[in-house]
Amino acid sequence: MTQLPAYDRRRLLQVLTAAAALGAAPGAPAAQAPAPQGRRIWRIDGRRVKTVDIHTHAAPDMTDTLAGTPFETRAAYYRRQYGVPDAARLARMDRMGIDVQVLSVNPYWYDMDRDLAARFIEVHNARLAEMTAGRDGRFYAMASVSPQHPDLAAVQLETAVRRHGLRGVSLGCNILGEELASRRFDPLWAKCQELDQVVFIHPQESATATGVAKRVQGAGVLTNVIANPLETTIALSHLIFEGTLDRFPGLKICAAHGGGYLPSYVDRSDWGCTALPQNCRKEDPVLKKKPSEYMHQIYVDTLVFSPEATRHLAAVVGARRMMIGTDSPIPWFENPVETIMATPGLSAEDRRAMLGGTACQLLNIPV
Repeated sequence: MTQLPAYDRRRLLQVLTAAAALGAAPGAPAAQAPAPQGRRIWRIDGRRVKTVDIHTHAAPDMTDTLAGTPFETRAAYYRRQYGVPDAARLARMDRMGIDVQVLSVNPYWYDMDRDLAARFIEVHNARLAEMTAGRDGRFYAMASVSPQHPDLAAVQLETAVRRHGLRGVSLGCNILGEELASRRFDPLWAKCQELDQVVFIHPQESATATGVAKRVQGAGVLTNVIANPLETTIALSHLIFEGTLDRFPGLKICAAHGGGYLPSYVDRSDWGCTALPQNCRKEDPVLKKKPSEYMHQIYVDTLVFSPEATRHLAAVVGARRMMIGTDSPIPWFENPVETIMATPGLSAEDRRAMLGGTACQLLNIPV
């Protein structure tokens, strides 16, 4: 068994101690200790809680469809990195007390031409459906689409939902350098809203996409720990300031990594055009509310690592708009449930929502 670094062991001990103290408080939610073997079960006030991890990855084998194309190597890379649901993944889920994983695929196909994208996505989504079928409800998958062809992507989403039974859709934070807020993507946003499908946005090649590649070299994995949340921050900010969330008020966007940095400093966004109106163009859309108020219009995952960060995020976006996120199978976050259980200021129903209630409602997963 791999041993956690000293810092991570201390953090895990802190979280477990806090969770134990919370569970011992009169009337507080209580977590059931895991059995020595088998699946870990969580309860709040004695009632079983279904836990759903909204941020997990997998990659179906697409080498046959992409053989002889420039995308064959990319597909093989993601296949090696993320794999498919297997016994080892189920065992890890059981140890963590995660009942359900919602799988998505980091995109590597946004520069495909229309014909190849059409063939690829149809096979890709069919295989995602096959990957999750017959798994006792432990796995669901989000649709993949080719947003570089927005009208085609809208059709692909409808096919994925109606024919393949996929739940929601995953998108990168930009499409070949073009912001998601571009009016060109409105046909896809319209279809997401029409079908009432969650859109999970996840950063990709963030150091390059954000223009900070030279600054994040060296120690600390800064290409990930800084650039990834930065890209999400930029994507959400454009969706707000360029009016996408006003044009499509029914959109259900879920941002990876706790929404990036935006929830931590969104009040500054409220003052941007107020303090510096000369920097806001006249043709900019007039927002229907303050930028900070759009935080209550989006969903986020809980991949922020500590009870205090989770508490702050809940204060900004609302506990009922947060869902477990772990980035599985990458071992980023090994104690997501304990962290939520140890977060101060949450009610029992807040915790139920964060652990799985909100995800089940949004993705039509049986409770």
